[in-house]
Amino acid sequence: MSRNSITDIPGIRVGHAGDARLASGTTAILFDGPVTAAVDVRGGGPGTRETDLLDPERTVEGIDALVLSGGSAFGLDAAAGVVARLAETGRGFAIGPMRVPIVPGAILFDLLNGGDKGWGRYPPYRELGYAAAAAAAEDFALGSVGAGLGARTANLKGGLGSASDAVAGLRVGALVAVNAFGRVTIGEGPHFWAAPFEREAEFGGLGWPASLPPDAHAFPARALPGASTTLAVVATDAVLTKGQARRLAVAAQDGLARAIHPVHTPLDGDVVFAVATGRAPLADPIVDLARLGDAAARTLARAVARGVHAARALPGLPVSPAGSPPALLGLPPAWRDVFGGPG
Repeated sequence: MSRNSITDIPGIRVGHAGDARLASGTTAILFDGPVTAAVDVRGGGPGTRETDLLDPERTVEGIDALVLSGGSAFGLDAAAGVVARLAETGRGFAIGPMRVPIVPGAILFDLLNGGDKGWGRYPPYRELGYAAAAAAAEDFALGSVGAGLGARTANLKGGLGSASDAVAGLRVGALVAVNAFGRVTIGEGPHFWAAPFEREAEFGGLGWPASLPPDAHAFPARALPGASTTLAVVATDAVLTKGQARRLAVAAQDGLARAIHPVHTPLDGDVVFAVATGRAPLADPIVDLARLGDAAARTLARAVARGVHAARALPGLPVSPAGSPPALLGLPPAWRDVFGGPG
């Protein structure tokens, strides 16, 4: 049975950990065995860890996990917690008698969302990373959880989304923490830019508006340099080289462009990882890779909309009124609070 999530790819588990008082959290993506991985960075202000290892010419061929975290540069500590958890289970790249878990990661900026960031000398992200890895499972929540807990977009609360698809006998899945400078909805209305790709009303079933509103392409009122980033992972069960995985990550970036307006700005640190679990060979290395890239872009666009659609307001944090420029501190309202929706 399909979960419509990245864990529809066998061998992948996802775990979240977060602190409501902090209004921030971490998401860990664990793999049952080492997987081929690559990364594509488009935003002007990224924050990453161990992404150099993903270059095709680097020695290490497989990674053990990925980490997406809030906390800006402080959140890079989350990977240390995941490394600790994996080391306890004997995972990692073998060097003599030692094993070193390989855990690249990326962070988003959520330091000005109204949460209590007075953590003292050391931030809590290492422990959040450990807890997220310990919680990893095939079933996981969407919305205001993990790395998406304190996320925002220009006009609505951001969140954590996922989706999956199948093409040419292969599976593809996506997971994304949406913390964008731009909008995921068309102007200030309820319709999502990703509407043409929606499956079975997975983010409300509203479709495309009868006509584009005058504010459809309006530039967001908020312009806080370095305060945005959307982090994504696309995965497939295909057998890919690191170079092919890199092409998959590049193609998947189109999914962000189809779901967020504007995107890849100097104010964002947008990053897309691609992983291949290596269970199904490509029948045609050119055509099938092109099909995978197309499916990954569509699936990532859907995941972006699902993350915002599922997001919820965080109790106790200031909320900017719908349609107004967001305040420096606090979060915009959640889509469900503005436009309604189940539960």
